[in-house]
Amino acid sequence: MATKDASVIRIKPYQYIHVLDNNSNITRLLEGPVTYTRFEHEKVIFGPEDHVKIAPRSYVVISNPVVRDNEKKPVFNSNGSAKLKYGDEEIRFEDTLKEPFPLYPGEVLTKQPTPLPLVPPHAALRLRANRDCVDNSGVKRRAGEEWIFEGPATYYPKTEVQVVEQINATIIRENEAIRLRALLGFTEKKTGITRRAGEEWLVRDVGAFIPNVNSEIVPTRGKVIVLAVVLTDKKALHLRALQSYVDVYKKKRSAGEEWLVTIADSSTHIPDVYEEVVGEVKITTLTNRQYCVILDPVGEDGNPQLGHKELRRGECSFFLRPGERLENGIQSIHVLGEEESLLLRARQLFKDPTAKQTDGIRRPGDRWMIHGPADYVPPVEIEIVERRRVLPLDDNEGIYVRDLKTGKVRAVYGQSYLLQPHEEMWEKELPPSVEELLSRSGQERAVLQHGKSAATTPVVRDKTRVVTYRCPHNSAVQVYDYKEKKSRVVFGPELVMLGPDEQFTVMSLSGGTPKKSDQHKTLCLLLGPDFMTDVVTVETSDHARLALTLAYNWNFEVDKTNKKESLKLFQVPDFVGDVCKAIASRVRGTVASSTFDNFHRNSAEIIRNSVFGSRINEEGEQPKQSLHFSANNLVITGIDIQSVEPVDQRTRDSLQKSVQLAIEITTNSQEATARHEALRIDQEARGRLERQKISDEAEAEKSRKELLTLQAQSAAVESTGQATAEAKARAEAATIEGEAAVEQSRMKAEAQRIQSEAALSQSKANNAAEILHKKALNELEINRSRDLSHIEIEKFKQTVTALGADTIQAIAQAGPEMQAKLLQGLGLKSFMITDGNSPINLFNTAAGLISH
Repeated sequence: MATKDASVIRIKPYQYIHVLDNNSNITRLLEGPVTYTRFEHEKVIFGPEDHVKIAPRSYVVISNPVVRDNEKKPVFNSNGSAKLKYGDEEIRFEDTLKEPFPLYPGEVLTKQPTPLPLVPPHAALRLRANRDCVDNSGVKRRAGEEWIFEGPATYYPKTEVQVVEQINATIIRENEAIRLRALLGFTEKKTGITRRAGEEWLVRDVGAFIPNVNSEIVPTRGKVIVLAVVLTDKKALHLRALQSYVDVYKKKRSAGEEWLVTIADSSTHIPDVYEEVVGEVKITTLTNRQYCVILDPVGEDGNPQLGHKELRRGECSFFLRPGERLENGIQSIHVLGEEESLLLRARQLFKDPTAKQTDGIRRPGDRWMIHGPADYVPPVEIEIVERRRVLPLDDNEGIYVRDLKTGKVRAVYGQSYLLQPHEEMWEKELPPSVEELLSRSGQERAVLQHGKSAATTPVVRDKTRVVTYRCPHNSAVQVYDYKEKKSRVVFGPELVMLGPDEQFTVMSLSGGTPKKSDQHKTLCLLLGPDFMTDVVTVETSDHARLALTLAYNWNFEVDKTNKKESLKLFQVPDFVGDVCKAIASRVRGTVASSTFDNFHRNSAEIIRNSVFGSRINEEGEQPKQSLHFSANNLVITGIDIQSVEPVDQRTRDSLQKSVQLAIEITTNSQEATARHEALRIDQEARGRLERQKISDEAEAEKSRKELLTLQAQSAAVESTGQATAEAKARAEAATIEGEAAVEQSRMKAEAQRIQSEAALSQSKANNAAEILHKKALNELEINRSRDLSHIEIEKFKQTVTALGADTIQAIAQAGPEMQAKLLQGLGLKSFMITDGNSPINLFNTAAGLISH
């Protein structure tokens, strides 16, 4: 190819060059096919280059395009250069320029040949006008105006129009919608509805949807598609209006209004932009044994009736409307047994046909009962106070009942009782100490005997039941009636039942060792006999202080038939403390007048005399056997000195030395006696041992004699027995050998017989098996031959049947007839051909000729 500096440049067809005239500074276009001779003042500044070729359905973009006239021809200046539109662009298509074209000097190919953009179905281009223009459809557009170019189509670009973006259609299926918001005010082409800027609405049309340039899709919860809520016969949708509008069912809704959308309205519902989904409402189903009360029910006008109630009985199913709620949920019909009743109270004035009053009017606060057996559903005007049953009470059981009209409380015992409408159960309150003692009833004896409380788990008492206490055997319980201001004493074993105004008398007794007050509380007073223990500190006349541990046996002497004497038992609140103090004072007074030595020797007698005292009779002064307390008829029948302990250390040391000396003297005496007894026993044992040795030696000699006699007899028997045993053994051995030989011969013969029989049996079995085998082979061969013959016969039959009688006859006659025709053609009447080796029956041949 020629270079730009060559003098002669050959320009091929559809090529061009730009030549600069240095004299006039004008660049001109030169197209081929031509051979160009360059002058000295000319210079090739571009080319040779191929013409711009635009493929079908393609376009190019030219910057600084040449100006063309009405006939689409370039316009040149007066100096001969092409006139250009500087700063502008021109888009050229294949259908406007059929032939390849060159670029004039100054024109720039900004965009290479590019296929025209295809807008697929369900898509569109968002276009914006850069300056005032007329679009491809002939519509005038102003600068900045936007519009949509929908597919499927081929878009022809324009320099005045900018492609902002490609928009893909949103597919709306059944039960789906998209939410739109107006960016500018406009009127929809399909519906003719005028939209204001900022207004939102739903598009429910099924199919592909491309939003207008003046609207945008508003995502809902991050999703473009708004899904419909499927409504069933068991589910409804609770909605609230955000502003006043007309819904999709052509109903006018006010702002804040709430309503339900059920399957009766539509099988599906897409929440509108002005609707707020409050929630899903499940259906409420009542069986034929259920009912419910609805608060604030919705009336026929669709508004809640505040403060009203509505009773609904099953069988039925319904949705709770907005504002409605159930009182106490779904309730079962009250089924009353034969011994059951319902206590009712009127909430408001109403007419009751079952009322016993003449007018049948129930007023607010009226109380009455209905009795079973029956089914009952309370109307909204009636309140069920409680369910009551007939209370079966044993002779040892009871309840406290209060009359609401008079306020009186009474106890009911030993009968089946049903509370009346004007009655209620009354709870009897007891002091905490009594409550605790009742929960630990039966433990008082252990408390008094052992001086410690037993750990028990308290039982919660039913306060409406009559308070009962099982009074133990040989004990007494005092009950005080605060209404009558009288006391009564109950002796055990007995069951104590408190009336409404009665209370137990709680006794607080001293306890411990030494005794301390208020250690134990009890309801029952044990009558004894029993004992109590106390520690008394005394001082002798020689000022030795001792601690005495004393145990007193006591019991109460009471006439249970005498009420006055019975009440004396509880005159002394703490009889234990009082008795111990009284006895301790007597003991201290008596011991104070005695020396330590005298008291140490005669402590039991001194203490008994000090406690019981003495009396003078015919025999003289005699000690008493008991101590009687007339205040409560307590009798001390015995006293036991358990221990005497010195309180002072020196006295304790002296007493310990005296005790040790007495113990030592007693120990020495016992040791001397033991030694003397041991010597006596030792001498007696030695004498018995010597006599036993002599007896044992005599017995030993006698036994030795008997042993020698037995040894001689044993030796004789042994020699005789050995010879006899050897002879018998040899005889037995010979007999066994003979029997073994006979048995061996017999077994050999038996073995040979068994072998012969086995060989014979095997030979017979082989012969029989061979005979059976040959017989089977012969039968198989016979069957095979028979089957082959049958097959051949059947084959021949089928062949004959297939050929037919006429065909077989024709085949049989074909040979002779052909030979006859051949002889006739040769002019021969008859002839014979033979090889000379085969004999010929001329007689038959001649006969045949003659007959022929």
